[in-house]
Amino acid sequence: MPRHVRRRWPAAALAALALAASGAAAVAAVAAAPSASASDNGQSVRPAMGWSSWSFVRRWPDETKIKAQADALAGSGLPALGYVYVNLDDFYQKCDSNGFVVDSYGRWAVDTAKFPGGIKALADYVHSKGLKFGFYVTPGIAKNAVTRNTPVEGTSYHAQDIADTSRTEKNYNCKNMYRLNYSHPGAQAFIDSWADQMASWGVDYLKIDGVDASTVDDVEAWDKALRQTGRPINFALSNNLPIAQATTWQRLANSWRTQGDVECYCGPGANGSGFPLTDWSHVSSRFGSAASWQQYAGPGGWNDLDSLEIGNGDQIGLTADQRRSMMTLWAMAASPLLLGSDLTALTSTDLAMLTNTRLIAVDQDGVAAQRIVSSGVNQVWRKREANGDYIVALFNTGTSGNSTVSVSWSQVGFSGSAQVTDLWSGSSGGTVSGSYSATLRPGETRLIRVRPTTSGPSSYEGEGGALSGAAAVASCSGCSGGQKVRFIGNGTANYVTLTVSAAAAGSRQVTIAGTVNGTRTFSVSANGGAPVTASLTGTDWNTPVTATVSLPLNAGANSVKIYNDSAYAPDLDRITVS
Repeated sequence: MPRHVRRRWPAAALAALALAASGAAAVAAVAAAPSASASDNGQSVRPAMGWSSWSFVRRWPDETKIKAQADALAGSGLPALGYVYVNLDDFYQKCDSNGFVVDSYGRWAVDTAKFPGGIKALADYVHSKGLKFGFYVTPGIAKNAVTRNTPVEGTSYHAQDIADTSRTEKNYNCKNMYRLNYSHPGAQAFIDSWADQMASWGVDYLKIDGVDASTVDDVEAWDKALRQTGRPINFALSNNLPIAQATTWQRLANSWRTQGDVECYCGPGANGSGFPLTDWSHVSSRFGSAASWQQYAGPGGWNDLDSLEIGNGDQIGLTADQRRSMMTLWAMAASPLLLGSDLTALTSTDLAMLTNTRLIAVDQDGVAAQRIVSSGVNQVWRKREANGDYIVALFNTGTSGNSTVSVSWSQVGFSGSAQVTDLWSGSSGGTVSGSYSATLRPGETRLIRVRPTTSGPSSYEGEGGALSGAAAVASCSGCSGGQKVRFIGNGTANYVTLTVSAAAAGSRQVTIAGTVNGTRTFSVSANGGAPVTASLTGTDWNTPVTATVSLPLNAGANSVKIYNDSAYAPDLDRITVS
């Protein structure tokens, strides 16, 4: 595989995914350019797929183990479906009593007892298998670099010029990391030199760990540094990032961890290593964060639910039902699919899950799903793909007892009847009118593709659109899905853009539902065309009222923008297109 180009899927794999998606349009949707709020580094137009060392290898990586996993991945058939990254996580470094041992320019030294050939040789080996290589770092500069006052490569600066020794950075291994003083130009030069070193080794993916609200300057510095290398590098942030800075992570990175580790650390080995790798409570907690972060995902930047713990059967810590539910949630959320399992011991049951092209197509369609039902153990999620199909996932998140999970087509976003296909089995569910239900075992899921067969209005939730500027999701007791978007307007930066579909070009009636206490005006435009102005008059912020405008739509996907450049618009519940 060429080492300086974006991932390209083999033609056979693309054809399989297109067939699984019941039409090329569902897969073609991912080719759209990243939204204006996403990172523009050209990486991760689709969520990344591959393997990461942390869950299984944990604190004891070495050259032999990583090569064995790369060999297993290459021979599994998974790379043809998009699983191409082999990511080396933490504990590749060498430490002494003062923290990280450093090279002559203050960068972490690799433990040559673990990696005698060095990182470049390992990356070259991974590349020789047709795969991509990922690496790991945390913010700051090592104490040993400051103590030795190492020079910053290519400059007259030194470590003591750029370190803020009054503050430390989070680190999970050798500790002893000082913060960098980014007001000094040498700090960016130091990060640039580190990124240059990684690029020269052949790094294709970089995870920066220990990121939080106090380390935005580090993330910005690494974003700049990776760009200036000239090498395409997928940039991932970890872990448990605060949602208050979501738009910042969205602007700077290609993925961001929305919670803490999915690993349970409940194995029999040191530091809880070994099987089981996780448990259902660590997986099921992701439902809430996936719902909260949904609005921030899109081409170029994804909500990362952490490693996908599928591959080694029940010993992973999940039943087969729970593993299918885990993959379903990750796919509906359009999360990166980075396996944490032992690839040298894949079971046939789990390999069948991981190679289900219908599931992979759902993950790679470029759309993060919304949660539309959350009642006890019952959850329902939906997303709409560019060809007009809906993907609907039903879950019983409980640990005991069957539960019947139901959803109406109006909740999904259309009316009438639809052709249903079960995406796990591939079997047809026939034509279903009005609503859909399934009785599910504890931890079981049902994932369906829904193709409306009767023409009728289609609805799009405001919170499912791309939010710009101050526009933000808020709860709304009377709104569809219990949410709305507020702080639209009062400036050119604050607006909502929704992607809607039309079967054919022509004028459509578009009904905007929103809440307001009084009267507010707003503008609506389609595909950047001339705006139409309308207003809503209401009596409270929880009871939607509506206005209908006529918009010219193209056949296929359309971009509908709702805004007011000079004053606040009403809060947006949803729009319905005739």
